[in-house]
Amino acid sequence: MSDNEITENDVIDEDALVDSKADSDDAVVEKAAAPALPPAAPVDPNALPKPEVTDENPMNWYILKVAFNREDSIADSLRKRVKMEGMEEYFGEVVVPTEDVATFNRDGKRRITKRKLLPGYIMVFMSINDDTWFLVRETGGISDFTGAAGKPMPMEPDDVERFINRPLVDDEDDTPIKTAIPFKVGDRVRVKEGNFENQEGEVDVVDEANGRVTVIINIFGRSVPMELDHWQVEPL
Repeated sequence: MSDNEITENDVIDEDALVDSKADSDDAVVEKAAAPALPPAAPVDPNALPKPEVTDENPMNWYILKVAFNREDSIADSLRKRVKMEGMEEYFGEVVVPTEDVATFNRDGKRRITKRKLLPGYIMVFMSINDDTWFLVRETGGISDFTGAAGKPMPMEPDDVERFINRPLVDDEDDTPIKTAIPFKVGDRVRVKEGNFENQEGEVDVVDEANGRVTVIINIFGRSVPMELDHWQVEPL
């Protein structure tokens, strides 16, 4: 048989090659024409399961460490974040504990002001869970909860009574208003006016209810207690 002769097997092999190429081309066209997968549906945060206030996560008062002298603005920021995140059901009051105090100028005129009971701290009534813990910790100016080993500890009932459950409005008239006195027992002071002007002594008693201090002054070699209005003395 010469080289120019074509056998039946040669024709069959050529046809199989053509069919295989056609099948491959059809697969490419079919793959290209296949529709793309639809984008994932957006997640509705409201449809996600929410933590619940349970016996394991009850509402309690907690103390937060905050930046000093920014207590009021940080408390406002926390209230706004709670509302913005729709988490009001897990939070109650946010409190900067204060008390009314009286201050006096040199003329003896009395003025009532607010004094922070715990500078550098605020208090919040809330339920602790992962979401509320994260919200509080991510609020600017708040450093941490008070507690042990990184675990927030609820306030003791006595502390709640002392700092949160202040006297009712009806009882305020019977509650003596303290006086803001910038001295403490043991401070060295000088008398600014009166019969003992320029005498030095040590603060022995601080009477915030009446705005007076008792100073131990050395007169004629004897230590004598002198009760003075707090604005009559100055620190050394």
